[in-house]
Amino acid sequence: MKMYTWRDVHPDFKLNGTTYSHEDLREVGYSLVKEGVEFEQTIGDFLLDWLSEKPTMEVFTSGSTGEPKHIHLKKEHMVNSALATGSFFGLEPEQTALHCLPSRFIAGKMMLVRSIVLGLHMDYLEPTSRPLQFSDKRYDFCAMVPLQVSRSIERLHQIDKLIVGGAPVTGKLKELLQDQPTKVYETYGMTETVTHIAVKEINGQNNADFFVTLPDVAVLKDERDCLVINAPKVADEPVVTNDLVSISSENEFEWLGRHDNIINSGGVKLIPEQIEAKLAELFDTRFFVAGLPDDKLGERLILVMEGEGDVDQIKKRMKASKELDKYEQPKEIYFLMAFLETDTQKILRKENLERLSL
Repeated sequence: MKMYTWRDVHPDFKLNGTTYSHEDLREVGYSLVKEGVEFEQTIGDFLLDWLSEKPTMEVFTSGSTGEPKHIHLKKEHMVNSALATGSFFGLEPEQTALHCLPSRFIAGKMMLVRSIVLGLHMDYLEPTSRPLQFSDKRYDFCAMVPLQVSRSIERLHQIDKLIVGGAPVTGKLKELLQDQPTKVYETYGMTETVTHIAVKEINGQNNADFFVTLPDVAVLKDERDCLVINAPKVADEPVVTNDLVSISSENEFEWLGRHDNIINSGGVKLIPEQIEAKLAELFDTRFFVAGLPDDKLGERLILVMEGEGDVDQIKKRMKASKELDKYEQPKEIYFLMAFLETDTQKILRKENLERLSL
């Protein structure tokens, strides 16, 4: 595959059905900023920023694990990320892509970069929870968050290869995807690694538990059992994460949860994400588990659910579960009518706990 610099635009790049040259694309950016609706203006801002002489681009983190912050990514690294994705998924010039993510964040920006660098024919739509609702077109490639996938099940056959990120994919959603002809991949990555550095196929005969790294990416664990990423083509330094992992090789790992979410209850270390994966089989509503200070246990496990519910029925269902052991049974259950969340629909655990005033 040809190597591109960040200034290059593939000659066959198409945006919503129209082919654009380098200068044409700049005019499109101006037009979208001046005349487009809000989501189109963010695409226009990106295009003008991308085509500028600056070698870096300012992007914002999602804020799901702390305050949102802005960082500067090298455009060269963004090109390398796009090329790695193209190589891994076998994407070729003139294949079609659907862009339905907010372009304010790195995932949406990288869909545009991939289309420009790889020469994909891309359509963009306003980011909604049902991006395929009014479209009958077929696409070779698309990226969505789990909520979009869950509300597009009936139309997923319109997409050949789909990557899903932004939040863990639940067991229930994986079950719904098993009979889909679409090849669906869960991704692992972050803003600092220019989106995903690893993927795993989650439906069909090749569905897996372990993430496989993209080309030129290697992983290891630190003393906390947290993932360290060596990806010199997208990050100048190793990226040390707070993600607990099990590693089978330098190119394969299983994500277990967040180190900063661990609950120490009576000397037993509980990983909320693993408990939540089990609870997801029992409840349709959104929820999360957390630890509260406790004089005897150090921390006691609680369940926070969105909406309303019958506490006795919920406890009965959890006790009947064969998946939850005695340490994973929440001691208390609380309700919030609507969770606070990030712009990418990630639940803000700390902020929602503070609303309970416990």
